[in-house]
Amino acid sequence: MNATHTPVLTDRVLELLAPVLSTPGAVVVDATVGLGGHAAALLAAFPEVRVVGLDRDLDALAHSGERLGALAPERVRLVHAVYDEIGTVLAELGWPRVQGVLFDLGVSSLQLDTDARGFAYSRDAPLDMRMDATRGRTAAEVLNTYGAVELARILRHYGEERFARRIAESVVRARADEPFTTSARLVDLVRDAIPAPARRTGGNPAKRTFQALRIEVNSELDVLARAMPAAFDALAVGGRLVVLSYHSLEDRLVKRELRGYAETLVPPDMPVVPAGAEPRLRWLTRGAEPASEVEKTDNPRAASVRLRAAERTAPNPDRAQPTPGGAS
Repeated sequence: MNATHTPVLTDRVLELLAPVLSTPGAVVVDATVGLGGHAAALLAAFPEVRVVGLDRDLDALAHSGERLGALAPERVRLVHAVYDEIGTVLAELGWPRVQGVLFDLGVSSLQLDTDARGFAYSRDAPLDMRMDATRGRTAAEVLNTYGAVELARILRHYGEERFARRIAESVVRARADEPFTTSARLVDLVRDAIPAPARRTGGNPAKRTFQALRIEVNSELDVLARAMPAAFDALAVGGRLVVLSYHSLEDRLVKRELRGYAETLVPPDMPVVPAGAEPRLRWLTRGAEPASEVEKTDNPRAASVRLRAAERTAPNPDRAQPTPGGAS
């Protein structure tokens, strides 16, 4: 495990948050604090900012606590929580509105580099994949208890796996002889289930299956769908939200959950937008920004990153309005 890992798009994150974090009393939430790379950069760049770091992974909190505590312990609050709990956490801390929120989604370097966690398909390890190792079902439990139809749905939807049905049926047949416990056996099964021509491109054929299982085990997309409006509601007017996504499912969900806030709350053919119905969000990025080729070379984790950022421009209306983003 590399405790000094390089966080992705740090300079761009700092640039986007600088206008709201340079003032005294500013608070920023690092909703996925991990090993504390982005949080450390925020503390260094903005000498008066206070950082609230959330993570569901107790190991990550221990590492980031040590790292950030050595920098500015009086300006850091770390909380064991999932990021859709941001509103509850801030209310308990007495900071219901903050100036910035950052999400660095996906699996962390700590989780990937710790064999016992079972996130990496390149090394044989127990099939766990829980980001919070203290609770919830493991990947092995999913593989050994879900039916073939449900497994195929997960692989197709969360892993965008073309051969989801073949893999799911192979899993159900194989577990009848022996339950799945470790990753190497699953990697071999996936390789055998996928036609040979399809295995020749796209890297390890098991990566989509592992992504799908990880998302299912941790309810990642459901949590993210709840976290986006919760994060927006936590922002003060003028506050900024920055999200780093690492696959298309995350990025599309972030865009979907936030785009309604950028629209007026009246029909588009109305000649005048009344007070309280104006857009509450302004996009700071044109679409989703990738990393530069230089950063991709220097930091392999940046290869698939997509960054979106927005600014809150108005408070919530007093009257009830349709929920932005659609059904989650």
